Amino acid sequence: MNEKKRYERPIITKHYSGMMNKFGTGPVTTPKPIIDGVAVKELVEKFGSPLFVISESRLRRNQRNLLRIFKTRYPKVQFAWSYKTNYLDAVCSVFHQEGSIAEVVSEFEYDKARKLGVKGEDIIFNGPDKSRGALQKAIKEGARIHIDHFDELYEIIDITSNEKIKAKVAIRINFDVGVYPLWDRFGFNYENGEAWQAIIRILANPNLQLVGLHTHIGTYMMTSEAYRIAASKIVSLFKNIKSEYGIMLEYIDMGGGFASHNTLIGQYLPAEEMVPSSEQYAEAIATGLYELQVSRDDLPLLILETGRALVDSAGYLISTVLANKRLSSGKRAVIIDAGVNILFTAFWYKHKISPAQDSGVYTEEAAIYGPLCMNIDCVRESINLPALKKGEMVVIEDVGAYNMTQWMQFITMRPNVVMIMEDEKVELIRQKEELETISQQEILPEKLKISK
Repeated sequence: MNEKKRYERPIITKHYSGMMNKFGTGPVTTPKPIIDGVAVKELVEKFGSPLFVISESRLRRNQRNLLRIFKTRYPKVQFAWSYKTNYLDAVCSVFHQEGSIAEVVSEFEYDKARKLGVKGEDIIFNGPDKSRGALQKAIKEGARIHIDHFDELYEIIDITSNEKIKAKVAIRINFDVGVYPLWDRFGFNYENGEAWQAIIRILANPNLQLVGLHTHIGTYMMTSEAYRIAASKIVSLFKNIKSEYGIMLEYIDMGGGFASHNTLIGQYLPAEEMVPSSEQYAEAIATGLYELQVSRDDLPLLILETGRALVDSAGYLISTVLANKRLSSGKRAVIIDAGVNILFTAFWYKHKISPAQDSGVYTEEAAIYGPLCMNIDCVRESINLPALKKGEMVVIEDVGAYNMTQWMQFITMRPNVVMIMEDEKVELIRQKEELETISQQEILPEKLKISK
């Protein structure tokens, strides 16, 4: 039986005379048939579609490169892997093998890190929701607890007083760094004196050991100057503690928030043009910290909770074309088997999407939709792609951050996740869900059972 020939609808392309603009020529679509030496077709044949793919080599390379950039500007640096960004065991283990400690924001993440083999003393416990039981556990195991609010502080004081144990604590501080809206719902405010009041109460309690100061000024930060301002302000608190109480704190935690090279929806210029380089982030933070004006040996440890910038580029999502159609406007629509239920970041990123095979020369503007029966299931509102046939595949890039922690079991089930190891061996690191996976947590009352 002869295969149906590919048909490409005739299109008219408008050409302009004159000088080339700064963005160069028109859109060029380059197929991506291979990821880390492994054929996309082979991956789908073995593990199905849709399929998340993580690159081990890219994870390691990203961490080593960013650590080098910071250590050439500041001598004492410690990475703390942000579990909320991607808490798959295999991903976390790679970063821990590379020397990262754990940064968690819930008891669930704390327990996950401990189960993975991370010592309590190598965990930073952030977040506004820490139950009494979680705090008791973290204190006993020597974790560093970053206090978010006074109610949490009073809870820790009560625990340590009743159980005669000492807690290692820091406080989270929020600042006005010229970026709005302010992230002032987290931590103690610097400008109104709230942070200093928290510090005084901690230092007055013999059961609490203040070991550091912490801030996290925002997410996907597109200005490095904000980090310099934050570092400068946190240094002023550090100096005040030293002058008033004679205490040198162990570390300053500058959080994360560094942008990846994903382009935000509504952003005119591509991320490469807008996002600060890793060097710019490092220069800004180091410049602020050096306002301490102390010897190299007396410099506090700099902790960074970088997540997105380390893992985003290491993640891929392979998806298969289900159908093509025309919208009422005449615009082409491509329906794929991966929707916003598993690609949550499609709500704010214009992800790079490439065919996984040669799919023709001529491109046409198209919208890409997922398989969900929801109008919001739009993966890309507008992208130039060649004509894609049913059964052909696309590769969506830079999806390693937040998708495998914020994904949902909605209408369809979550797919397999594989890791391509450094030797190009492919390992399954999370099994796809089955009906039994979903229903095993449900309890059907006897009255509601349907007789067979």
